[in-house]
Amino acid sequence: MDKFVISGWDQLNGKVRIHGAKNSALPLLAASILAEEKVVIRDVPNLRDVRAMVKIITELGGTVIRSSEGMQINTVHLNSGTIPKKLMQEMRSSIVICGSIINKIGWVKVSPPGGCAIGNRPIDLHLKGFKKLGCEIFEKNDEILIKAPKHGLKGAKIELDYPSVGATENVMMAAAQAKGTTEIYNPAKEPEIQDLANFINALGGNVKGAGTEKITIEGKQSMQGTDYRIIPDRIVAGTYMLAGAITRSEITLTNVVPEHIRGLANLLEQCGVQVIFGEKNVTISAKNRNIVSPKHVTTQPYPGFPTDMQPQLLAFSCFTEGTSFITEKIFDGRFNHVPELRKLGAKIEVKKQTAKVTGVSVLSGTVVEATDLRAGAALVLAALGAEGVTVIENIDHIERGHESFDEDLKSLGANILRIPKNQITHLSNENAY
Repeated sequence: MDKFVISGWDQLNGKVRIHGAKNSALPLLAASILAEEKVVIRDVPNLRDVRAMVKIITELGGTVIRSSEGMQINTVHLNSGTIPKKLMQEMRSSIVICGSIINKIGWVKVSPPGGCAIGNRPIDLHLKGFKKLGCEIFEKNDEILIKAPKHGLKGAKIELDYPSVGATENVMMAAAQAKGTTEIYNPAKEPEIQDLANFINALGGNVKGAGTEKITIEGKQSMQGTDYRIIPDRIVAGTYMLAGAITRSEITLTNVVPEHIRGLANLLEQCGVQVIFGEKNVTISAKNRNIVSPKHVTTQPYPGFPTDMQPQLLAFSCFTEGTSFITEKIFDGRFNHVPELRKLGAKIEVKKQTAKVTGVSVLSGTVVEATDLRAGAALVLAALGAEGVTVIENIDHIERGHESFDEDLKSLGANILRIPKNQITHLSNENAY
């Protein structure tokens, strides 16, 4: 894996356009299987996870063409439901393709999905939902066969024990062509769920209530093609917002949905950062400002504080005055970035699910390792604010969710260099170039 070399303490300035949301692109690519015609999805980011989903679709007999106009998907000739174990293990979200495949050919065979090492993420809620719709589940060794009844799926009332994003998406796609009405209670409410509902409706489906306590789906047997633009990535936007705050800079992000990042904006304002919203942009100004700690923050399902922003917020807290308490309620293994931040000089204590972060006067560059996507992004943020040079290894993790991260940061004035994995790096306080 390549690595980033970052020389910190530079203020940032300028504009960055936020690319399409990874967490929308993946389920929308999966849902395109429902269509009986070509589908075009625009603003799909060129990420490792997206490429993995494309590989799965093409392995099953579909065709995917990326161009400057967007990504064209045609699954009319999809002819297999067996997803190779190697492809399943490339990313966690591979599991969300199941609902669409079941509708297309009547069955799907999978193995447990892979992805970031951030704790236990079972797929039992997905399987329970499929069973409610009439599927039979056969498990043998490391394979799971999910089979629809002879006459197709049938709508049902499904109550999720937890508002899982992936389970909600899978049930929505399975129910989209099931006979009758499906009601999903306690669904996930994330903007990406609403984007998936809008996409299914653009295909000719009938999904109502996305973003509320109940999603209602009237099954439609036939789905048409569409031309659709996905929503901007709110997690990437939030990461850049924190980059501006950490470096005491003023930067503007374009192509954002203000409502999707309002919670983080309110938190930053409480810490002393100025946040100015336009119709589709946001400006972060932290120049010459006294930034205090965010105090107490707990990750929760949307509209609560997102778990995917926890590592970055923890990094930000290292650069504030006072003490922060950040509690992780979604995943049980999402403090892998803490030991790496400590190498930079961060003062962090972890007890059970809560990290106590005491702001320090300065962090100092050293060699650290990205252990997962968001942990890696947090290390980039910390390196931008640290004194001296920081080397971040295993950046493949970061590029699962950030397209052209280093190039965008360079455009803002960051001193960041990408170097091959085998190249020896010598740390010094000189310019990283």
